[in-house]
Amino acid sequence: MYKIKQRLLPLFATWAISSVSQLCAQTATQPYDGSWESLQKMPVPAWFDDGKIGIFIHWGPYSAIGYKKGNRGYAEHVPKLIYAEPVHYFPYLEKRWGATPPEFGYKDIIPEFKAEDWDPEAWAKLFHEVGFKYVVMTAEHHDGWANWDSELTPWNAMDMGPKRDLVGDLGKALKKYNLKYAPSYHRERHASFFAKKLYVVDAQPQDVVAEEIKRVPEAAALYGPFGIDKAFVDDYVARWKEIQTKYQPDFMWIDDIPIWTRDGNKVLAGKAKPEVQYFYDQCREMITDFMNDAAARGAEVYLNNKGGNRNWPDGVGCLEKDNLKLKVIGPKWESCTTFGTSFGYLDGDKYKNIDSVIHEMVEVIARNGNFLVNIGPKADGTIPEPQMERLMAMKDWLAVNGEAIYGSRYWKESEQADEHLAFTTKGTTLYAIKLQKPEQPFVINGTADWDAKNVQSVRLLGSDANVAYTMTPQGLRISPPSNLGKSKHAWSFEIITDQEQHYPNVVVTDTDKALQGTTKLDPDGNPTRKKNKKNK
Repeated sequence: MYKIKQRLLPLFATWAISSVSQLCAQTATQPYDGSWESLQKMPVPAWFDDGKIGIFIHWGPYSAIGYKKGNRGYAEHVPKLIYAEPVHYFPYLEKRWGATPPEFGYKDIIPEFKAEDWDPEAWAKLFHEVGFKYVVMTAEHHDGWANWDSELTPWNAMDMGPKRDLVGDLGKALKKYNLKYAPSYHRERHASFFAKKLYVVDAQPQDVVAEEIKRVPEAAALYGPFGIDKAFVDDYVARWKEIQTKYQPDFMWIDDIPIWTRDGNKVLAGKAKPEVQYFYDQCREMITDFMNDAAARGAEVYLNNKGGNRNWPDGVGCLEKDNLKLKVIGPKWESCTTFGTSFGYLDGDKYKNIDSVIHEMVEVIARNGNFLVNIGPKADGTIPEPQMERLMAMKDWLAVNGEAIYGSRYWKESEQADEHLAFTTKGTTLYAIKLQKPEQPFVINGTADWDAKNVQSVRLLGSDANVAYTMTPQGLRISPPSNLGKSKHAWSFEIITDQEQHYPNVVVTDTDKALQGTTKLDPDGNPTRKKNKKNK
């Protein structure tokens, strides 16, 4: 089977690239002509803008490790750290598996990724019941492993490990619940993931990785290729094209691409090495093909624009960063966030408390964001209990307060800090969501210019108790009932008015300004630290 796939690789890659070019040339009948300016006109799909909440799933052979050194980085990055930090990781491998590279490496952990207890139907049902509207699962992370039935690499879930098409099986289950699907693609960093130096065009494998490949030549297709060249880029596009053709995703989720600004490259400024410029141009054509293919099928699709240094020009997809939390109402954005400290499974991870999860979700949505919360299943396909506990808390909260979330839009203000309030709107309804237990009357300052006739009713979602309210010179004063009803963690007050409450023009459209004040992350997901002047 592998030999057949090997022979198909160059043919498939050539066909895929040719198809992209041909499709991009057919601008007379397709909405996107292959330019960034054209792609900047893509609309935000209603399902994405209204859905608000998605679930991210980081799952692969790294899930069989479930370990990282201290509080550094993410657990799903340990495959590269095994080789980059041997002083720490080799003793760990020796203790756990009884061997170290080059005799035993990441490739040898793959058989432990079996997904033997995985039930895609149960996952889909769970995601639907919690209230997620779309699902993002890693099709390929930086490690070179494909979670789908691929004809382009033998290192895939159908031929090894689970011996089943994880991407395809989950996609079929999600369709039964009308959930949108995005097999995520992170291969952009693979060219230097197992290399001596990260994010360089001319990457060279770690010495011990090279020795592993020498001993087991088949491992070259997992750990390599090394460096950015036309062959790597063409294969990068071909793998996405295979995902697109087989599974027709609703969203193109691509991780941030550090090479755009590393190793002397400044692609957004038009200054890049030829190999990197080719990569960038092929990504533009890949996105164009994705959008035009969906248009031909009558499907509304979208994509992300990841990173503090965005992958694409602003306006091409939604702004996104790991654990992003804008302080302002920004252009359409998404926060891919974690319950814990890693995206992939980490044994004994430290998790956010449930209050903070609910509050973060509300605050993200109040600022025109989508909340893409991540789980890291174990290698057997089960979801760790602390993650399930938080999913169930989200389910319970959304069952009561979903009216204030789904289909909502931002108000003229996203928050009122002194009263721990966040705001959403829906037509003439304003939702004031209290992030602290409402035991005392509170005033909404942003309604100071209202009068009594502007308010038709006030109620607390999840409670049958009457809510007393009155207009004051300072704004609408709400007296919470003694019976707060079914809600926990945050309480949504529905205020029905006589006027539209959505204010489209308050968005901070300048992305750089919108990002000001947020924590910047390095490509490994760690907060960047300012240099101490004394150490310069």
